[in-house]
Amino acid sequence: MPRTSPADGLRFAFGTLTALPVRVSRWDREAARSGMLCAPLAGLVVGLCAAAIGGVLMALGAEPLLAAVATAAVPAVLTRGLHLDGLADTADGLGSARPADQALRIMKQSDVGPFGVITLLFALLAQVAVLFQLYDASWSRGALAAVVSATAARLALTLAARDGIPPARPEGLGAAVAGTVGKGSALLIAAAVTVAAAAAAAPWGAYDIVRFAAAVVLAVCAAELLLRHCVRRFGGITGDVFGALAETAATAALVVLALG
Repeated sequence: MPRTSPADGLRFAFGTLTALPVRVSRWDREAARSGMLCAPLAGLVVGLCAAAIGGVLMALGAEPLLAAVATAAVPAVLTRGLHLDGLADTADGLGSARPADQALRIMKQSDVGPFGVITLLFALLAQVAVLFQLYDASWSRGALAAVVSATAARLALTLAARDGIPPARPEGLGAAVAGTVGKGSALLIAAAVTVAAAAAAAPWGAYDIVRFAAAVVLAVCAAELLLRHCVRRFGGITGDVFGALAETAATAALVVLALG
């Protein structure tokens, strides 16, 4: 098998985790490993696009609420709603209280049940509420929050693809990426993202440095709790679980940034 290049990893990350027109050239374990290590970069681009839309609207005189709604909508558009769909399907699977095989069948159905609807509603409301609060304080705080939350969301996927996390099905994205990332590499990427978030907040002082670093750490902790619960309930991870982890981490990061 030819050695995986950095470009292969980037194409895998952007081709599977965003709707950007990137063709995945390799679909093997080595490419998946490289791609999942690059996942936070895909989140960074999504976050920058979201922040740019919010900033343009604010510059044109829009109120912070409209900028917040648009900012929350961009990640959904740039993933074709797949992460939100995964959040809804995972909520339905967990909420069904059925055995693993039946819960997985529920998650594969095309409709959205009551647990999924409720979870989507509150997650999106929380995201918009926090972004509105931060945009109302300043455009720069809202923009950085959008970037950090999107990056933390994909960082959660890097950590979920680490050694020891099995797939729940023999096919799909979960099977392709499960166990591809070494634990040491995953922790190194997590540390780099945390430091980068803290550095980006440095112009606002020590308190915001700590707050933005904490947003990343607590976001991946929230995703980790969900991941462990899903592994217990379903026997492993699926593409839907990945979407749920991303949305959980994004929402948790924003909630942390709203505090204080």
